[in-house]
Amino acid sequence: MHTTAGSNRAGNRKGPVVLSAALVLSLCASFLGGARYGNQAVERLHLPWAVERWLINPAVEPADAAATSGLLWEAWNVIDHNYVDRSAIDARKMTYGAIAGVVDSLGDTGHSRFLTPDEVHREHEALSGSFVGIGAEVGVRNGQPVIVAPLEGGPAQRAGLLPGDAIIRVNGDDVTRLTLSELASRMRGEAETQVTLTVVHPGTDREVDIQVTRQRVTPRSVSSQAIPGSDIVDVRLSGFDNETTAQLVEALRALPNGGLAGIILDVRDNPGGLLDQAVDVASQFLSSGTVVLVRDSAGHEQAFEAKPDGAATSVPIVALIDASTASAAEVAVAALQQHHRAFVIGQPSFGTSTVLSTFELNDGSAIMLGSAEWLPPNRTPVKGKGVQPDLAVRLTSDGDLLTPARLKVMDAGQVATSGDSQLLAGVRYLRQRIAPDAP
Repeated sequence: MHTTAGSNRAGNRKGPVVLSAALVLSLCASFLGGARYGNQAVERLHLPWAVERWLINPAVEPADAAATSGLLWEAWNVIDHNYVDRSAIDARKMTYGAIAGVVDSLGDTGHSRFLTPDEVHREHEALSGSFVGIGAEVGVRNGQPVIVAPLEGGPAQRAGLLPGDAIIRVNGDDVTRLTLSELASRMRGEAETQVTLTVVHPGTDREVDIQVTRQRVTPRSVSSQAIPGSDIVDVRLSGFDNETTAQLVEALRALPNGGLAGIILDVRDNPGGLLDQAVDVASQFLSSGTVVLVRDSAGHEQAFEAKPDGAATSVPIVALIDASTASAAEVAVAALQQHHRAFVIGQPSFGTSTVLSTFELNDGSAIMLGSAEWLPPNRTPVKGKGVQPDLAVRLTSDGDLLTPARLKVMDAGQVATSGDSQLLAGVRYLRQRIAPDAP
């Protein structure tokens, strides 16, 4: 969960609370930024944005730090006086590096982290739902960065990037071994600037250079499409930003009143986002019950209950998850699974447990800090384990997930022979609920 805050002359402020595990990359944005990057491999769970003064005086050295802080300055002076490449010594970079190292020492990998002022700006943009990027959702398949889905009508799609494209190089630099956050930093840039991606299209082995012009885009975090040849609707959530619940309700209310065998709720590659959106999304499928429990550092606990009047509280649900499903997405899926509202298929999720608060520092940089932990309704932590699927299904080595945009241009035969083994398993499960003898 992460709370972000602004700063004032008096000191630091606490900000919103977010839950996410994606790299909110400003490619297109956090959740669609060139690929869910800016933060996509970084999960985050944020609470709604709220600003309050930080009560700690930043000018006072903590008593328990006095014994060791001298060592830090000793190391600083050794570097400052002796490093051979004098041009590389930059006090701001060294300070930022030291802060990042302190945060990393907490072991809250991919969640608690330090943000530069530019990264703070991108974080705000990502949660607002609009940002500058290439307009494509990006994920990892078998250790290889890939284009999951270009935003319809966005710069990536117009440039010729395709779902399933393996990303080999960015501006000539090999990126096959980078994390999503590192990849995001290579792909981000200002509006109307260009970035060249070297990719291999699905079904080929030839590398192709594609130049994309970064632009401001406003992607939707919810998309839906009837699966050809079935009475099942695929509803995909790519993030949990400020507009997610409204978009989900719109999609659910457009469903047919009768004859629907079920909904496949696809949160694969979903890095998370706002905690309140996770509660509201789960509430669309729950009639009652606890969605999530949040416990702060003092041990105070708050239960978030399902809200009334959900838009689809009786339709059968299959939820699809994978190793990149994180934070807010894990909160929602865990609640649906434990209240027996969703049958979960796929691979164990990322396994986050902290809720982030954002403490902005005096120069506009910030620390996103795990200030609370979240627990599913049964109170069994998911940290390091993730949400466990009811049916484990691995995406085939040559398969790639089908998005609503792709399903829109496919026929039933193409869907049946696709490599999306997880979605196909979801279709089979929902069909067998109605016709147990169905293949």
